[in-house]
Amino acid sequence: MTLIELTLAIMIGAVVAAIMLAMFNQQLAFLRIFNIQSFLNQEAPLVSMHVSRMIGQADRYRLHDSVEDAIAGRDQRLEEAPVLLMNFRQPDGSVRASMLAMEERNGRRALYYHLVPESGEVAEPEWFVTDQVADVRFSMEQGVLRMRLTGMNGEQITYSGTMQQ
Repeated sequence: MTLIELTLAIMIGAVVAAIMLAMFNQQLAFLRIFNIQSFLNQEAPLVSMHVSRMIGQADRYRLHDSVEDAIAGRDQRLEEAPVLLMNFRQPDGSVRASMLAMEERNGRRALYYHLVPESGEVAEPEWFVTDQVADVRFSMEQGVLRMRLTGMNGEQITYSGTMQQ
């Protein structure tokens, strides 16, 4: 091989490597976008559907900063809060309460569902709605309940709704 042929082969190899590196970076960018859209297209609508069903059946709801405040009935809020306390009227006329709370339990941050027993003491959550969110905030704006979901990559989506009468 001559020096010219060897130089040409090295240059062609370098061009192919540069093209492959560019394609790899493009795939990583596509994967990041896919993960963001996956939350917005798959997880967020499911959360909205479950929460909308619960809120639609509630007779009233209140926002609080913590589960303890919600149970004690203090510091009700209208601005953003991580806890939504819902009251449901039962067929016998009694009222049952439950709540959705964005909190960390046992090292797992999630949107948890709690039943509030008549004793008023809340134990461990019954289940979690989702653990694929970084944050969930509820707020009231002009009588409309809003739920803002923030995904793990910082993406946000806001759902709005009211109680169904």
